[in-house]
Amino acid sequence: MVEYQQKNNYSIGDLLDIVRLLRSEGGCPWDREQTHESIRSDFLEETCEVLEAIDLKDTALLREELGDVLLQVVFHSRIEEEQNNFTFDEVCDEVCKKLIVRHPHVFGEVIADTSDEVLKNWDSIKMETKGQETYTDTLKSVASTLPALMRAQKVGKRAMRAGMDFRCADDAIACISAEKAELDKAVTMGDNVNMEEEIGDLLFSCVNAARHLGIDAEQALRASTDKFIKRFSITEELVRNESLDMKELPIEELDIYWDKAKKIIMEENKND
Repeated sequence: MVEYQQKNNYSIGDLLDIVRLLRSEGGCPWDREQTHESIRSDFLEETCEVLEAIDLKDTALLREELGDVLLQVVFHSRIEEEQNNFTFDEVCDEVCKKLIVRHPHVFGEVIADTSDEVLKNWDSIKMETKGQETYTDTLKSVASTLPALMRAQKVGKRAMRAGMDFRCADDAIACISAEKAELDKAVTMGDNVNMEEEIGDLLFSCVNAARHLGIDAEQALRASTDKFIKRFSITEELVRNESLDMKELPIEELDIYWDKAKKIIMEENKND
């Protein structure tokens, strides 16, 4: 057992002390064993839970989940401090300096009256501070670990800032048809390698079209997935109400229930 003065209210300094004690001799065996790699997925999970709290507009839950993300930042920083690489204070120092440097219109003499001017300055400063000499460097710097749709949209946006983009949304949408034709060709030829490539190109073209229409592709797909789950749930309920099992029905019969579910949802939406 370690000695620690418990309080009614705690601050960031207390969190740093608690994590240090947890990883110290006499602390928690599990916490002492953890590495960046062993808790890597925890960071992602906690971040996703923050996003869910935002979507739910649940303020109390958001406060809790932000605390869990902060714990991850402190924990990873503590691991590095134990190896004499850097401290939590240095993490804070670096991000503060970054914010000041990238906001010269606030902390300097640069004039930027619109969001577009701010983003243009931001990109220019980021290229300089990160040693990015070409536009390609900015595309490559987009994290490969991002969800694929999010990464594609971010890459497309950076390509746009370099002048490489469709002239309008109609051109971006037309590209979807062109990529669909390429996929059809690969399917007809039974070319499995090209099928995967053309599916990827089709998805990328959809993301570009979404960007031109001002739609977040990741959010759009998430909403469509939620819609599918809801319709599936109603379909299953309709089938079970007749003492049937979905997997035992031919797709033609399931389509009938699927259409009924769609009508039910449409009626619900009318009444909202």
